[in-house]
Amino acid sequence: MFANNFKKSLLAVNIGLIMSAGFTGAVLAAEETKVQDDVEVIEVRGIRASNKENLNGKRFSNAVVDVVSAEDVGKFPDGDVGESLARIPGVSVSRQFGQGQQVSIRGASAQLTRTLLDGHSVASTNWYDQQAVDRSFNYSLLPSELVGGLEVYKSSQANLVEGGIGGTVIVNTRKPLDLEANTLYAGIKADYGTISEEADPEISGLYSWKNDDETFGILVAGAMSEIQYQRNGIESSGGWSGGMSPTTFQQERERTAINVAMQYQPTDSLLFGLSLTSLDFGANNANTQVIIFPGEGSCKGTNASGNCVSREINGTGTGFFQTWVRQAEMDSKTVDFDWRYEAENFTFKGRIGNTSAESSVITANYGEWASNNADYNGTVDMTGDIVKYNLANQAYDSSILPSTMGPQTWAPEYNPDSDEETYLNLDFEIPVEIGAINSIKTGFRFADHKVVQDGNGANVNVALRPMRGAAEYYPGTVNAGGGFILPEPNMDLMIADSLAMTEGYTQRPQSFGTVEEENTALYIMADFDSGGIRGNLGVRYISTDISSDYYDLSDSGIYATTLSTDKADYSEFLPSINVVMDLADDVILRASAAQVISRPNYTDLFATRNLAGYTDNLPNNEVLQTGNVGLSPFKAFQADIGIEWYFSGDAMVSFTYFTKDVSSFISTQQQTKQQIGIDIPVYTENPDAGISPCGAGMNDCWTVSSSTNGSGGSIEGIEIQIQDAFDNGFGYSANYTYADAKAPDTNYPDRVGVFSDSSKNTYNLVGYYENDDFSARLAYNWRSEFIIREAPGWYGNREHQSFGSLDFSATYSVTDYLDVTFEGVNLTEEDSIQLGNNNAGTSLPNPDLLNDFPVWSFEGEARYKLGVALRF
Repeated sequence: MFANNFKKSLLAVNIGLIMSAGFTGAVLAAEETKVQDDVEVIEVRGIRASNKENLNGKRFSNAVVDVVSAEDVGKFPDGDVGESLARIPGVSVSRQFGQGQQVSIRGASAQLTRTLLDGHSVASTNWYDQQAVDRSFNYSLLPSELVGGLEVYKSSQANLVEGGIGGTVIVNTRKPLDLEANTLYAGIKADYGTISEEADPEISGLYSWKNDDETFGILVAGAMSEIQYQRNGIESSGGWSGGMSPTTFQQERERTAINVAMQYQPTDSLLFGLSLTSLDFGANNANTQVIIFPGEGSCKGTNASGNCVSREINGTGTGFFQTWVRQAEMDSKTVDFDWRYEAENFTFKGRIGNTSAESSVITANYGEWASNNADYNGTVDMTGDIVKYNLANQAYDSSILPSTMGPQTWAPEYNPDSDEETYLNLDFEIPVEIGAINSIKTGFRFADHKVVQDGNGANVNVALRPMRGAAEYYPGTVNAGGGFILPEPNMDLMIADSLAMTEGYTQRPQSFGTVEEENTALYIMADFDSGGIRGNLGVRYISTDISSDYYDLSDSGIYATTLSTDKADYSEFLPSINVVMDLADDVILRASAAQVISRPNYTDLFATRNLAGYTDNLPNNEVLQTGNVGLSPFKAFQADIGIEWYFSGDAMVSFTYFTKDVSSFISTQQQTKQQIGIDIPVYTENPDAGISPCGAGMNDCWTVSSSTNGSGGSIEGIEIQIQDAFDNGFGYSANYTYADAKAPDTNYPDRVGVFSDSSKNTYNLVGYYENDDFSARLAYNWRSEFIIREAPGWYGNREHQSFGSLDFSATYSVTDYLDVTFEGVNLTEEDSIQLGNNNAGTSLPNPDLLNDFPVWSFEGEARYKLGVALRF
């Protein structure tokens, strides 16, 4: 009945442990104290009270759970939800664009983390057309002021929605009947970045009301921000004639989030809730760079893979300036209706809702060859982790560009994506007295989820192409990576002129695809409590029917004009057990075991035959990408055992060992130098295109990338945690995680046998002080190197070097109702450094991604926020 690879022996050990302690003992007496009665009710206000509630949530849970609570209405421990998650042992956060965006748990990749909002899914799409369509949630969409608390489930249980091999994060918003009537919060902050050198506004607010009978309440919360974000760095150009690119990425981030929650409780036993959530994100951006081609004879030293790492340029260098500009926006809307009915002999609760998201990315390109080749004379040192330039001229303005220029006619695109889920959850709980079993829980869940990716090429009327002086498109200058100064683009004008020559769009069949999943789940779970042992034991059955629409591709490279559909299905039994044993009044032994799954990323499931790089004017990067709707999910058996000592109401120390045995993997395999019957255009605009990897005159030369199932892989590690608070107002917490996440290197095209996003070592150090009027906290988060995998996309697979962030926050209460706040993130301005580390046997075509070549580096930015907050 159970999945074949479930470790029954370990499950039997845990069952035996329960039985030996009286699992089959006498019926629980009615007067016996339950665990829930021991939970201390805490009015959360301040750092210490929040930490105490977090301990309560962890201590009295039957599962392996970590909790983060808001310190007050509108006041989360960090200004970024992702950063707060990063304080939890075993959790690592990706900060690719300056914010905590994606979360990985216990060595598993971010795509193996399930995120729920108040227990339900939240639809989201990407604002960046270079990112894959995956299942991870972008936490930068969610303002911390809207969040009341976070729960991170590291163990599974049968009534928990499946999908998280790493773990499940539940984000809880506030509800009106839980707050005092007429609770009010209003805050405003100025957000300053040390690279953008802009002070930007953030405003947020919350109002909660309920009637005198406390039977009806309504809460409205919202947040708005407009941030000028800038990321300076140096990027590799994928082996393009040795080109390296000092670059600056500028983004106008406009975020609006609104949550409306209503509750109606007509009787003590019946409660209805309705929640409306809107998340809007504007992300217009421009990536400006100068690609420096050093020319023949400039190389003075190579690394083991033959890449040049030392150059001396003398009259051979050329420069190509370009700006990729994108008008990007994304919105997510959720309507969720829930209910709870408590009868004498059962509890029935459920929810029904719909969540949908849409994104739109309009792309344009402005690129020109620059004059004054003598500007590039000098040296380029690529022997270290960061490329170092010493050139004759590293400061440019619009005068370096042609006197007139316009948008490139080959580049405009329109890429809309969508994501939607309609769901129904039904849950029953029946109190029983069967030995140590005190309740039986059972339920049903159905979700219909559809994802659509689309791509459209512009119908360009060349006669309408605007031509302007370069100074109109680049009216100023901006600091960039490597100590360069580049012409600064006028994003709005660039988009407007590209649209002016565009007369509609034509769908690209290679870019269109859908994935629709119908997911059904049934579960039954028993809660038990006897003789100092408590927990749950259950099984969840899941069934998935999946289909993908696409335009098929013939052997001669011609796309069909009608859609084809591929279908598949799979089902799994997912047993689980959680056991908590009271070794003493303040010491707990905790163990769990479960079979878990994570569904494949949508990018891997799209049956689309995509000819990537076919018309982008970049040489030797043409890839035929194919997904596979028939992929089996990631599957793993996981278990852990830990001991927790709560040596005071504010303090604990714990040690946990965990293991995950991954039996089914999903990987992307690539074959280079393949002939598929389609000739690649020869771009006369690009004199540095070079010779085809298949040989001179071979225009049919492709990398073929396909999604497949692999096998094997394991994660093994430990978590150590300690926290305490003192009567003098000081307190601290610290945790360390070791996660050894290994997989056969054949699962990855880079031939590096390490899980994506997995850091072997992670630690957090937090110290704080708090009194009646003032609180301050200093926190340091550090993670060791980890692999980022984005192949076959432009950025490829590479290793991000170790990264640490020192953060500080403080609050001064001017009155009982008025606070002044200060936050500082990444105070040491830690750089993001990414090196090529692909194995020499890789099938990936980019030679820069070998032997620690410095492929990407981005300058660290500190961000400071000063604000005031009003609370009643």
